[in-house]
Amino acid sequence: MKAKTVLPAVAMTAVSMVLTLAVVMMWLGTAMPWPVALVVGLGIDGGWLATLAYERRLAAQGDHSRVVTGVGWAFGLIATGVLVAHALLAEESAGAWLAVAWLPVAAKALWLVHGLWEQTALTPTALGSIRGIQQEARDEAAVARARLRAEAATEETRLTAVTEAGSRVARVQAKTAQTLSQAWSTLETARNGEDTSRALTSVTTPVTPGVTPRWELPIWGPTEPVPALALEAAPALTDDALDALVDQIRHSETPALSYREMATRFRAAGHSASEVRLRSAWKRMVA
Repeated sequence: MKAKTVLPAVAMTAVSMVLTLAVVMMWLGTAMPWPVALVVGLGIDGGWLATLAYERRLAAQGDHSRVVTGVGWAFGLIATGVLVAHALLAEESAGAWLAVAWLPVAAKALWLVHGLWEQTALTPTALGSIRGIQQEARDEAAVARARLRAEAATEETRLTAVTEAGSRVARVQAKTAQTLSQAWSTLETARNGEDTSRALTSVTTPVTPGVTPRWELPIWGPTEPVPALALEAAPALTDDALDALVDQIRHSETPALSYREMATRFRAAGHSASEVRLRSAWKRMVA
């Protein structure tokens, strides 16, 4: 990786030094002896090369000198100035010389880029650690994304199952409510019918001769709670006392109470009797 930045800088520096020496020899060779022109050209290139070498030594030590850097840029600008002046004074190929006049400055810029690269360069061990950390972060991110997708799919499946179950429950409840409503509607129609009581009486008359019961079908609505029985059982009533009590409760209102209403009030008053004895007493009082 280091060669990718240092080789272009070395190549451009060499080309710039050769061009500077050639231009000095061509430009000053006609005005003074060529050895003198050679010394001037080598002085410019030598000063540039010396300051560059000193800069590289300081950079290798992790140090920096603004004075040395300034001198190096001065030699680069001098070389560029020589090339530009020769291009402007040249009678032929002025454009070509101007096209290469920027090479010394470009070479200094490449050495600056190489120095910045060295300041930020990392060892292979550090680069390997960075790659490992980045790979670990990518792995963790991929695992987290997969976990989130799996949880989302599971939650979607659960919500779908709950929604379908709730829908089935709602349909069953609606169907049950409809069936119950129809049953109670039929019962209400039968209860309010004019011939219901007469039809029931005609059916029960052969079974209970001489008894005319009062028929009442169940009513759909709230029920009255039956109070709890006392902890101490009341003494058993005799048949005569039971008959008298049943008759009294039955005729406590006008018209006379039905068996259901009488039984409810009988037990609410705290009396105790089996269903068979209570119904027998009812039949005797009705008869």
